[in-house]
Amino acid sequence: MEKETTIYDIAEQLNISPATVSRALNDHPAINIDTKKIIISKAKEMGYRTNIFASNLRRKKTNTIGVIVPRLNSYFMSTVLAGMEKVANEASYNLIIAQSLESVKKEMANVKTMFNSRVDGLLVSLAYDTENLDHFEPLIKKGIPILFFDRVLTHKKCTSIVIDNLKAGYEATNHLIEQGCKRIMHITGNLQRNVYQDRLKGYRLALAENNIAYCEDLVRITDFSYQSVSEMIQYLKMLNPIPDGIFITNDFYAAYCIVALKQAGFSVPEDIAVVGFNDDPIAMVVEPHLSTIRYHGQEMGEVAAKSLISHLNEQLSIKDTNAIILHYELIVRKSSLKAKTIGAKS
Repeated sequence: MEKETTIYDIAEQLNISPATVSRALNDHPAINIDTKKIIISKAKEMGYRTNIFASNLRRKKTNTIGVIVPRLNSYFMSTVLAGMEKVANEASYNLIIAQSLESVKKEMANVKTMFNSRVDGLLVSLAYDTENLDHFEPLIKKGIPILFFDRVLTHKKCTSIVIDNLKAGYEATNHLIEQGCKRIMHITGNLQRNVYQDRLKGYRLALAENNIAYCEDLVRITDFSYQSVSEMIQYLKMLNPIPDGIFITNDFYAAYCIVALKQAGFSVPEDIAVVGFNDDPIAMVVEPHLSTIRYHGQEMGEVAAKSLISHLNEQLSIKDTNAIILHYELIVRKSSLKAKTIGAKS
């Protein structure tokens, strides 16, 4: 392999000091403009590359932020990353992005990689099976700020960015109750994660406030895979009586369920009304269009990146707050509107 050109090689070629070469390449005002041009020209000729890593070690700052997400093939996460990238670029920061693939073991390896890459800070949405934050302790002890978003666990030295998932779950369920639904199924993800725990709490609260008994048989936990939809619909068909509404905490899974329900002979929403979560583009593709909870991934990404970068630049301390709560809204479409109200809303 060809030897890397150094400032000492350039200095030797031009018969000047390495310090002069270094200053010229860093545009130091003490170096004459003509001398700078000569040094820069020679550096290009010799294929010199700035050793950013060494420079960062001297400055004790890399201008790099690590990002760990559960999966990259998620519409929501892609919008979050778009928001982070926009803010990072504007602030002259780079992102190193990794995915845990919903595995705490992979997440632990990602955290170690970020630590060894000397990131200035870390933005994380946790994997399904993450039970504690022990693997983040090496960064926390080094004073590297960590900001959790969407899927979070609380830590006294870290900040979280979320929506009010309990209230959103309540509103989604209450909307179905307002449509006349009295036997509402809830399909959700791994309850180790705050987002699914809180949406379930909201579902139960709406039932309780409307004097509808909670039934464990109507709560189903899934991995949201397409393969599990058929089994889920078969389970639903065995229930007696059949649910008249379903609140599903994932739009893609909700869309798959609507298709499967129609194939099984059910009419949506007349027989079974459906509400999803996230407002993914598929919500406007499936027929009928899917009612859902909308929260903006790009906004979450922008707020997360801005908060962390402001902290790194000592403009604002994220240690002043444990949680940042973002806005969400219930979007009502035809999948949840019973016949009596279809004419009133779109």
